[in-house]
Amino acid sequence: MDIQKTTLSNGLRLLAIPMPSVKSVAVDVIVKAGSRNEWPEVHGLAHFFEHMVFKGTNRHPTAAAIASAADSVGAEMNAGTDKERTSYYLKVMDNHIALAFDILSDFVQSPLLEPEEIEKEKGVILSEIAMYEDLPTRKAPSVFEELLYQGLSLGWDISGKKEDVAKVGREDFVRFLEEFYNPSNMVLTIAGKFDREEVLDLAEHWFGLGVPNFSCSAKLEERSGANLPNSNPSGHPEVKLHTKKTEQSHIVLGVRGNPLAHPDRFAEAILSSILGGGMSSRLFTEVREKRGLAYYIRTELGYYTDNGYLAVRAGVAHSKIEEAIAVILEELSKMAHTTGKLDVSEEEIRKAKEYTKGRLVLGLEDTENVADFFGEQELLEGKITPLSEILEKIDGVTIEDIQRVAQEFITPERLSLAIVGPYEDSERFLKLLEH
Repeated sequence: MDIQKTTLSNGLRLLAIPMPSVKSVAVDVIVKAGSRNEWPEVHGLAHFFEHMVFKGTNRHPTAAAIASAADSVGAEMNAGTDKERTSYYLKVMDNHIALAFDILSDFVQSPLLEPEEIEKEKGVILSEIAMYEDLPTRKAPSVFEELLYQGLSLGWDISGKKEDVAKVGREDFVRFLEEFYNPSNMVLTIAGKFDREEVLDLAEHWFGLGVPNFSCSAKLEERSGANLPNSNPSGHPEVKLHTKKTEQSHIVLGVRGNPLAHPDRFAEAILSSILGGGMSSRLFTEVREKRGLAYYIRTELGYYTDNGYLAVRAGVAHSKIEEAIAVILEELSKMAHTTGKLDVSEEEIRKAKEYTKGRLVLGLEDTENVADFFGEQELLEGKITPLSEILEKIDGVTIEDIQRVAQEFITPERLSLAIVGPYEDSERFLKLLEH
């Protein structure tokens, strides 16, 4: 892909990614501001702010006006908040690109943040928090990150706490907007069918405002801490329970790993794919197909700018939870033998590579996914890695790379287990990890 980068005079980075074979264009604004950036007394502010921009802006003063403008051209419009970023996008037909710039620039520059709308939206946010509390498949990963990042803002749930959301006021939003929503802390990405000169003109017209502010990263480091340890602070396996009456147990069993953009991320991806990347992966075959212990089981890699993890997620019957954990631990340990060659065939590695590449490439056939993928690279890594180079790096992973990463990751002092289910005795599960 031809990725054309321009930096406006105010510090805003613009990525233009032509995809001339499509009729749509996605315009994304990604801001380096997420739940990790919040103040302790306002957990959930970043996510709440994302909601509020849809309630009215300077040029589109009501939620109805925003929705009507987008609907009038059949646009796809959405936003999302993560722990280190918030993104806003519109996907439109190529002849409506100017409207996307209009709406998005108003989102990040001129939200009205009306007090009465804030109070009304609190009810929506509180309902969303309650909904996620009732979804153990969503709650379990949150509990896992609370365990990994206890005491740090990175461990806070993105939706926030009910008591904090209830007391958020307009001054909190204004402070957050002024501190983080500035040009040098954003990336504007356009992917699809467009005229480059028109895009440059639109970017200058709608986003060429404000002045650079380079203090955001320092403020983040002060608030959330950096250089997080690769091993558990206790030096031992750790368990966190979220006691709740459920129909089955939902577990996340993982190990601390490397940060975003680490050179080993390609070997980590292949290791993850071998373990639980599809319906023929080791964990799916052993846990679900052979033993019938789980309906869903998969591995995933979590990355932040200064740390990361490899985790196994599964939903299992209460009566089978110990057996399921034991089998998962056994499969993990097979990948981390300290002597001899790893028992992974060349065919298994080849399949894992093709799986990893296939999932990536298929996802990048959509203009919004392209805009988000490369926009996040620029925002959080400070550079763009071309798709061809990523695919080449994946192909270059060796069995020695996989074994080295597995041996580094899969050790007792990195093991962490989060469970959502009707349990109160963490020692019961800690004993399994310590064997």
